[in-house]
Amino acid sequence: MLRDDDFFVEKWVAYYGAQLGRENLYVWFDGLDQRVPPCCEGCHTGKIEHLTLPVHQGDKRRIDFLSARARELFERGYEIVIGGDVDEFLVPDPAQGVGLAAFLSRLETGRASVSALGIDVGQDLRTEGTLEKERPMLEQRSFAKLSTRYSKAAALLRPCDWGSGFHRVRGRNFHIVKDLYLFHFGCVDLRRIEERLENAGLRAEGWERHLRKRSGTITLVSHARARDFAKWTAIARRVQNCIRPPYAWNKPAMFELRIVVRIPERFKTIGL
Repeated sequence: MLRDDDFFVEKWVAYYGAQLGRENLYVWFDGLDQRVPPCCEGCHTGKIEHLTLPVHQGDKRRIDFLSARARELFERGYEIVIGGDVDEFLVPDPAQGVGLAAFLSRLETGRASVSALGIDVGQDLRTEGTLEKERPMLEQRSFAKLSTRYSKAAALLRPCDWGSGFHRVRGRNFHIVKDLYLFHFGCVDLRRIEERLENAGLRAEGWERHLRKRSGTITLVSHARARDFAKWTAIARRVQNCIRPPYAWNKPAMFELRIVVRIPERFKTIGL
């Protein structure tokens, strides 16, 4: 579900459409005033009434709506339902040589959901300029923070209720799958963040703090030493699969480690 974000929905539809087929994509627009962009042709689209709510209440309303839609898709015969924000992309490691559908279909698990390791892509202000929309993002960005926030319960294998923001599945644990990553691009460009901070509607709903936190990833990747991707993603996966924050037993934790990695060249071939 999205509102006022043609930039990412075009990339979201292009990526998931190639992986899963546009006929299997479901996009809802938050607001009856929203324009469905041409890039959504071939997808299932719908609109709901936009309510001006504080961030927490708005998040809960959205996730309850989307959990209900996921349940309907299971009833219609789908075996796996992926949920995510429009700036998030579920990506199997290209070294595995299979696409997303094949990767998920071959999982042997009795779990209700699976998670991917969170890769929060940032802009290195020392070496990377403003994002060019016409070019793939990963051709222009090379660094990311390993993020518990984006190790989300992205794929449901049976009907469940997501927690706000897809960060967990209510009443169930989570498991991060090897060789599966969730790339988050909300921090990919400082100018884009600044433009959204100027949106009066977002500020009225309390999004300013959230957007300013995103600039923290940019600051981190611009100053921290980048570490080896293979070594530290393996460490992060093991830690996050075992450690939980005291306030949420079904969310991942990582001892507050702030690890920046260099994204391997092979990920630049996926078209994001």
